[in-house]
Amino acid sequence: MAALWAKTVIVMKNFIIIPALIFLTLSGVSAINKYPPANGRGFSGNPAVYQGGEELMYSLKYGFIKGGEANLTVKDTVFKGERVHHVIASGKTVGLADAIYKVRDRYESFIHPQTDLPVKSVRSIREGSYRYYNEVEYEHHHADSALVLSQKSGKHWVPENIQDILSAFYFARKHKFNDDLRKGEMIEIMTWFSDELFPLRIRYKGLETIDTPLGKLECYKFVPVTEVGRAFKNEDDMEVWISRDQNRVPVRIRFELRVGAFTCNLEQFRGLENPFSSFHLD
Repeated sequence: MAALWAKTVIVMKNFIIIPALIFLTLSGVSAINKYPPANGRGFSGNPAVYQGGEELMYSLKYGFIKGGEANLTVKDTVFKGERVHHVIASGKTVGLADAIYKVRDRYESFIHPQTDLPVKSVRSIREGSYRYYNEVEYEHHHADSALVLSQKSGKHWVPENIQDILSAFYFARKHKFNDDLRKGEMIEIMTWFSDELFPLRIRYKGLETIDTPLGKLECYKFVPVTEVGRAFKNEDDMEVWISRDQNRVPVRIRFELRVGAFTCNLEQFRGLENPFSSFHLD
């Protein structure tokens, strides 16, 4: 069993803990930031789907063995005199996986509540002996473009309405995960990640009811287009289920990797903006 974990935890640290929750496995695809802003500079008008105080708690398992934990939290704070949502995605290995290869990852995004665009992002990585830290600020008030200010690499001009890797997920929760989707439709969002443009591409597969630790839930099912190669055999080897209620939270993420299948389940939540009403009644 230890030999199996030694093999799989290397895959976990790159693809599972935090990347599972914010779709980092979508590298190597092409997309455009094609969604027009509602007011010329950002996105607004949709009902609130999250709020300060929200916390989502996940566990990662390989079969019946627990190897990791992850949290998604939202706090209200002030950045440069303006109220923003401070979103934090944190993840870590536990148990035997933690003894073999310790992971302590943290991603942060400061999101303007009126535009749904990031004003700052933080990436803090501790994986074994590897360390990475960077802060990035975003200026969205320029015509037809945005300015990215990275502590590591300096200034970059990027497409307008650019998202960071974490804010893109909260943007999709608010604007893209809903009953207006057509089966087979592709959601495309351009982000800035690791000091370069990083496109996300997610295909909607329809409605599905699944059994979860919280009960039987009706969900939107998505298949992010993954990069075939070192970890994935096919481009649809990752599946994501989003609750079909006003909160639109991820309740399960499943990976079919070369070393086996991993499942990340929502196990606890608190502070939701809306009642959790995705339960399926027989």
